[in-house]
Order: sequence, then structure tokens, then C-alpha cells
Amino acid sequence: MKVVFLGTGTSCGVPVIGCQCEVCQSTDPRDKRTRCSVLVETDDTRLLIDCGPDFRQQILPQPFRKIDGILITHAHYDHMGGMDDIRPYCQFGEINVYADSIARQGMLEMLPYCFAEHRYPGVPAIQLHEIRPHEPLMFGDLEVVPFTVMHGKLPILAYRFTSNTQHPSPNASFAYITDMKTINESEMQYLKDVKVLVVNALRFDKPHHSHQLVDDAIAFARRVGAERTLLIHSCHDIGLHEEVNKKMPAGIELAYDGMVIEV
Repeated sequence: MKVVFLGTGTSCGVPVIGCQCEVCQSTDPRDKRTRCSVLVETDDTRLLIDCGPDFRQQILPQPFRKIDGILITHAHYDHMGGMDDIRPYCQFGEINVYADSIARQGMLEMLPYCFAEHRYPGVPAIQLHEIRPHEPLMFGDLEVVPFTVMHGKLPILAYRFTSNTQHPSPNASFAYITDMKTINESEMQYLKDVKVLVVNALRFDKPHHSHQLVDDAIAFARRVGAERTLLIHSCHDIGLHEEVNKKMPAGIELAYDGMVIEV
């Protein structure tokens, strides 16, 4: 299973428009963070998690092949604002999009022209599926189990992935969590035996009402016990990528746009 980090930034992206801080002015490409999104791929299956407003520039460097499903974490613009740009992939057929009831309603409101009775030619052909936490989804050789984390007071979806061709165990090898502030104890079972954890870490200080800080993410990673943890959804306040990684404990690192890992 291959994971391609298309974007690792927050809702504003990095650089932030008009900001003159050292991170926003950095020439290190790892300090350029578009809005959060990843591809999860095997030889037979390709899934996209979230489709934010930077999707077009994120996907252009990637091979052009069918997307078997788009998994939405929640109905905020930085995670759904690029849905219109999936149009080229409709040549492979309708695009199956999976979202919980809240995100499904958000998409209907954001893209009403895609779901109208009489659609004008060229709109994205979206087949919208409502999903529920803990009910497994099968995409070729990938099993995906959605579970719930809390984005402040908003319940959103996180996802656990198992490749049946490589990991016949029902336990996960990879989990993706973004925009989490807290998680209910009952949801921790869906992180059992995760080998690779991706989780949000906004910055080091100045607490946020709906996002974890770096220390929160490190504590959570240790609780999960994954072999490797990659931090995402980071803003410019976190600091320079190279310097941040020097501060990280063993097994925990800052992801960056364009990073590719094998699970």
C-alpha cells in the first residue's frame, strides 16, 4: 500500500497570503503546504481522502489513472472545495464519493448543480454515498473502516485501511486522522495494531479550540503505539520543517507535500 501526501497544511495553506515570517518565506519545498489530502494506492485500487481547493495543482504531477473512491472526512471547504476539479476523472465513469450524513448534506449545498435533476453538460458525475462509522467499505483489495473523532464539537470521520493482499489480519496497518481535537475511548479499538499513523498537529503552542497541538499529537501517537507516525495539518506557526523534525521523538516526523511512503 502506497500513501502519497498531496497536501499537509491547514485551511490557510503555507505560505499564508501576505505573511513575511521565515516559514512563509522559506525556499525549502517541504515548507510549502497545500490543504490536506492523500492518495492511498495499491496495484489495483486508488482512493483519495478529501478533495480540497488545491486538488488541481496537487494531482497534476501524479499519474492519470482512475480514482476508485473519494473519502470525505468532513464538510469544511479546505477538505471539499476542489470537488469540481475531479471532472477529468469522470472519463473513467462516475466518481463515487463517500461521506457521513453531515458532510453529504454539505456537499449537496456546495455543489447543487452536480445533483440537479437537469444537469448542464460537463459537470462532475458524482455518485454520492452516505456512510456510517464502523461499517467497513471494500474497494478492490482495500478494506476501509471509518471511525469518529471530534473536531471541536463536530464529529468527523477518520479512516483505517487494510490491504487484503498484504495484510490478511483484520487489524489495520494504516490510519488517517485529520482535524482531531479529541477522540472517545470507544473509538480507540479501531486503531489497534496500526503500523503507520497519520494525525494532525497544528503547532507547538497557543492552544486551538478544535485542533491538536504537537505535544497532543505526540502523546496520542504513543497511546496508539504505531511503528511510525506522520504529522499533518500543520500551519506556518509550527516552524521550519527541518528544525521541527529535529525536535521529534523517534518514530514521529513531520510529513510534507509530495512525500510518498510504503505501508
